[in-house]
Amino acid sequence: MTRPANAKPPNGDAASHADLIARLAEQRKQTQLGGGPSRIEAQHAKGKLTARERIHRLLDEGTFNEIDSYITHRHSDFGMADQRYAGDSVVVGFGKIGGRRVCVAAQDFTVLGGSFSEAQGQKAAKIMDLALEAGVPMINLNDSVGARIQEGVYSLAGYSELFWRNTQASGVIPQISVMLGPCAGGSVYSPGLTDFVIMTKGTSHMFITGPEVIKTVTSEEIDLETLGGAMTHNTVSGVAHFAAEGEDDALRLTRELLSYLPSNNAEPPPSVSPTDDPRRMDADLNTLVPTDPAMPYDMKEAIARIFDHESFFEVHEYFAANAIVGFARLHGQVVGLVAQQPLNLAGVIDIDASDKIARFIRFADAFNIPLITFVDCPGFMPGSMQEHGGIIRHGAKIVYAYSEATVPKLAVITRKAYGGAYIVMSSKYIRADLVYAWPTAEIAVMGAEGAVNILYGKELKQMKENADAERERLVTEFRDKFAGPYRSAASGHVDDILIPAETRPRLIAALELLRDKQASLPAKKHGTMPL
Repeated sequence: MTRPANAKPPNGDAASHADLIARLAEQRKQTQLGGGPSRIEAQHAKGKLTARERIHRLLDEGTFNEIDSYITHRHSDFGMADQRYAGDSVVVGFGKIGGRRVCVAAQDFTVLGGSFSEAQGQKAAKIMDLALEAGVPMINLNDSVGARIQEGVYSLAGYSELFWRNTQASGVIPQISVMLGPCAGGSVYSPGLTDFVIMTKGTSHMFITGPEVIKTVTSEEIDLETLGGAMTHNTVSGVAHFAAEGEDDALRLTRELLSYLPSNNAEPPPSVSPTDDPRRMDADLNTLVPTDPAMPYDMKEAIARIFDHESFFEVHEYFAANAIVGFARLHGQVVGLVAQQPLNLAGVIDIDASDKIARFIRFADAFNIPLITFVDCPGFMPGSMQEHGGIIRHGAKIVYAYSEATVPKLAVITRKAYGGAYIVMSSKYIRADLVYAWPTAEIAVMGAEGAVNILYGKELKQMKENADAERERLVTEFRDKFAGPYRSAASGHVDDILIPAETRPRLIAALELLRDKQASLPAKKHGTMPL
């Protein structure tokens, strides 16, 4: 039987229900204050936003749904019974970015410096479990002094739960860490386990041990920014993938990055309605690569002219600049780009470039993003420092990543593809689907000059006259006979030789063919990548 609309509630009167609702409203208001007005003011005085302010700027307006906002730490034997705050030191929930669902956790520095407690661990674990079950990206906004010392092993156990979930989620949902303040000690391993790390210049720092501990143990003196600032981790260590100018820029980068990523590993990457002509050809590409192999050019110019207008989104821009990785769109479809940069170290592959390339390939493959590789590489970096640093092991990661990847794989050889570098950079027989070459391509065991030195060095040394002219003749002869793309095309190692201007429509056609590519790997628990 339906109760009349004007009937009184069956339990209690209207006044008592109004009191309950008013109390709830007051409780909600208190949860929004974090550590209180004075600590919010202190956060603002540093030029930093609060956790909730960050979330609301990151997510689509009005979409944030907070959970666990009443949790407090549950132990009173840490001398902290009078420091309980609703929600403790992290804000978690879910919402939307660009209309797509995401889960988010933002450490609240106004509550005990955002210190990682058992309660924070419980909340972080719950929201990550929800993200995995729902198949949506997980975004962490980090701003914390580290583990809560007063909670001892309970805090450390919370970290363990978080790290375990980071590992389980890897390759299943995208994980992004946005560093908006300090991150020290063991807490750095959660960002280190995620797919992308965005750091904010001047305000975010990451390190295992701080400057004071380093000075005490090793007598080395180093300042905070040099040790673990945004540009240090973007240029030297490679821990961070992006350097933001400020918090708003960091949140903008996060939204832009997500626009290229699928929500999970069972979905294709998001597409947009094409606005760029798929048949567009750019005649300037025909003269972009110098005929002199010693002259550099900007590979990013080729990328800008081939892919959808202004769609290239570079990853790891400041780290190992001799290699280029990032996302772009071809006829509205997301692709992963890997390339050499001849402007930097002639595009040679070194240890850092190896790690950068291999990691990006594995991410793209895990999330169904086709890979397009532009090759102009004279080889691996020579020298004892590289050899002793393990260039063999690091370079093998590229081979492993390309060989393991089952997404569509296309390669374009623009100029040099020598020796081991030719092999590892998505060559035909490590299962690239289609390999193209430009007329300027040189595919050989080594460069013509080095080959002539080995093959004819003894004879050239014995020549009394015209040795230089003979050397030049032999180099030209070797390059024409062995290094050009036609010999490789004749043997099937190259599928076609392209006029550079037609690269865009040819790549679009190839991706359309391979859209439903099916590939499988041998049954195994997992391989043993040369880490």
